[in-house]
Amino acid sequence: MKSISILISSFVLIAGILTSCKNNSEKKERKDLLEQYQGRPERPERPDGRPPMKGDRKGPPLGGNHSPVQSKTLEEIGGYKIGDVATDFELKNIDGNLFSLSDFTEAKGYIVVFTCNGCPFSKMYEDRLIALHNKYAPKGYPVIAINPNISQDNPIESFEAMQTRAEDKFFPFVYLADEGQKISPQYGAVRTPHVFLLDNQRKVQYIGTIDDNARSSESVKTKYVENAIDALENDLKPEPNFTKAIGCPIKIN
Repeated sequence: MKSISILISSFVLIAGILTSCKNNSEKKERKDLLEQYQGRPERPERPDGRPPMKGDRKGPPLGGNHSPVQSKTLEEIGGYKIGDVATDFELKNIDGNLFSLSDFTEAKGYIVVFTCNGCPFSKMYEDRLIALHNKYAPKGYPVIAINPNISQDNPIESFEAMQTRAEDKFFPFVYLADEGQKISPQYGAVRTPHVFLLDNQRKVQYIGTIDDNARSSESVKTKYVENAIDALENDLKPEPNFTKAIGCPIKIN
């Protein structure tokens, strides 16, 4: 009997050790994910001279709501400012054809959004981008999605992965590859997603986040992009015209 009790105690001890190891492993995995998207170390200065994104949040609070107040100025971020005229570009669409803003000859404006495949925040906003395009493209404001993280060395962000993502989600808008990051620094895009609303003269009228709740579309109280478009439709200036983009930092290729 004594030997059986010892054997049982040994099994219990081993089971406890295995459970502890599993729990520690799961905690580390969750911690790594949080660090990956919310707690990355300070980024070095960018090759194009833009300052590091010091002091910005790495994601919205757990409740989902986030403040639209941007702690940095557009001068500090770099890129376009409100009222600047964005230059046209020529980028490869997922269909293999080159695309320019001028291809939309009847456009009243453009919802240019820098996004990608792998960022959790980009995924949270995909359905809302589809809804934005379906609602406003017929009114002359198409969504122009651009991936600044494209890299053939990263299977999640390769051109083929972009094609697959667009097909799986039935993107009704163009999804362009910013190979070599030639366009995102011009705009001053620092996160995914990051929106730049242009008017029909390609003047920048709004920069920032899509709405005030990344985690829950049903809990959104303020739709910043929609409000900005509605203002333009009524010959008014968007207010606010500059908010904090919430998402993953754009990777420097």
